[in-house]
This record gives sequence, C-alpha cells and structure tokens, in this order.
Amino acid sequence: MRVFAYEHFSGGGLAGEPLPASLAREGDLMLSCLAGELAELPDLEVVVTRDTRLGPLAGCTTIYPDPGETAAALFARGLARADVAWPTAPEAGRMLEHLAVATLRANRPLLGCRPEAVRIAASKYATVRALASRGIPAVPTFRRGDSLPGTTGPWVVKPDDGAGCEGLELLPDRAAAAERLEAGDGLVAQPWIEGGALSLSLVCAAPGALMLSCNRQVVVVHQGRVELEAILVNDITDVGGAFARLAESIGSAIPGLWGYVGVDLVLGPDGPVVLEINPRLTTSYCGLRAARACSTAAMVLELFRQGRVPPALLPKGAGTTAQVRLEPSRAS
Repeated sequence: MRVFAYEHFSGGGLAGEPLPASLAREGDLMLSCLAGELAELPDLEVVVTRDTRLGPLAGCTTIYPDPGETAAALFARGLARADVAWPTAPEAGRMLEHLAVATLRANRPLLGCRPEAVRIAASKYATVRALASRGIPAVPTFRRGDSLPGTTGPWVVKPDDGAGCEGLELLPDRAAAAERLEAGDGLVAQPWIEGGALSLSLVCAAPGALMLSCNRQVVVVHQGRVELEAILVNDITDVGGAFARLAESIGSAIPGLWGYVGVDLVLGPDGPVVLEINPRLTTSYCGLRAARACSTAAMVLELFRQGRVPPALLPKGAGTTAQVRLEPSRAS
C-alpha cells in the first residue's frame, strides 16, 4: 500500500512564495516523524511532496513541484501516486478542509478528520458552541456584535480560524477586548483563564477517543503577545482519568473527528477548559514516540484497516517526558 504523507509548508504549499524558516522547520519536523513511522511498517511505500528548497526524505518517493505548478495540482499528483492520503495543513482559510475534500473526491481513503469536522474545528466560535452543547467545558467565545460579559481581568482577542497562539493579543480588560473586536474582521474574544496551558494528543474514532498524552505548554507573554516556546510531551499524569474522560467526550461531540487530533486547553481552578481542537497532526506528535514508546502512525493505519486500535499497539506504562522546542507563535 502506498501512503501519501503531505505537509503543507514543507511539501510545496508555498512554492513560488517566501518559505518562512519557522514554518519550514516545524512542518518538516512533523513530516519527517510521520514518514519515518510509516516507513517502518511492513508492506508500505511512503510518497511525499517537497518544496524545491528542501532536500528529499530518506526512504520515501519524493515528488517536487514543476515550474509554475499550483499547490492544488501538486497535491493531486501526490494523490494519484498513492492508495491512501494523510494530509496536514493549517485549518485557516479552509486549507485543510479543501485537502480533505480533494482526497475524497479522488476516491482515496482519508487518514484524517472528515471535512465537516475540520470545518467546525477551524472556527474557535463553532468549536466552543459544539462542545458547550454537549456540556463540555470550553472557554466562552464572542464575535463582533456579541455582548461581552462584565468580567474583570484580562481578555484575549485572536483570529477565529487561526492556529494556537498565532495572532493572539492579550488585552487588559473587557473594554479593550470589545474595542479590538469591533475594529477587525474574523476575530473572536475570550476571557483570559488563569491556569496551566496544556494540550492533549488523541487518536479519535467516531465516536470517542483514545488519549495518548497530556502535554504541558511552555508559554510566555511578550509585549502583549502570547507565544508558545516549547511542549513537554506526556508531562502531565492523568490522576483519576479526568483528561481521558474529557478526550472521550470530545471525540463524541464533533462528528467526523478521526485519527490524530490535538486539543488545546487550560487547567483552571475548576478543572480543564477547552480552548480549541486541531483536527490534524500537531507538533506534540513529534515527541510521542520518545515519550510513550508507541507508533501513532501504526495506530492510525490499524484504525483504518480494522476499525479499532489493537491492544498490542497501545502505549504501555506511564512513559516519560519528551521536550519539543518551537519557534515563537507556532501551533501546538
């Protein structure tokens, strides 16, 4: 079986445009980890696309863009060379949704979340509404025209379809947040929740989800901007199983969540509060192999083949902590 592993930034999605070093590095890290895990599995051939400014990946069939070729055409060439596809791209601008749709229209099985789930997860506002309707604690989220509650303390304003800390502004109070919200398009406002910044790494199979790790995010505030510096993968022990139960609830709340999914949350004084859902590989994935001694790619492939993750592939024991360092302001 041939698997097309696609990552937007390192895989030619910015052909003909500047290639920011931070995006290339983190995209390349995710793709290298995924392709490496896939290449270890028997009877698999890995197909990747690559930006011409980056070198080939060992053990993979590499496709480079032709002069003037669009990212969509390059992706279609990768699909044509493979039996199944595992795309990774930002949700912003419906990029990931379009790749999921293109995969299904090409009659290739999709090793990722379905387009309808990506569409919801791409919007922080829609995500919070979907979770809240199922009683899952999520940060209150407001759009232009909404009445912001009269809470005290800082607020954040950020793009509704941004990733992680990208474009996030920390503002001193409700009034400043309301003013910023009205001044820009496509923004949402949320009250700042004090607590630990965490993320979950999940394998989802509708309904429900398996939690692979709970990760600590190293976050700093610089000149009103919140930046993610590093992720300590599997640094949080799930005492009492609260995070595993939350993962199960999230997996059932949004139809079409499938395969690897990341969840950003805050551990506040009353428990975990969900910030957003990332319906794709996240940078935390790159520390899972070292932290949990498991192959996420093998789990997802067996989920595709059998409809379940065999017990033999599940992580054993508590594992250890693995650190993944990031460029500032990137996703988790």
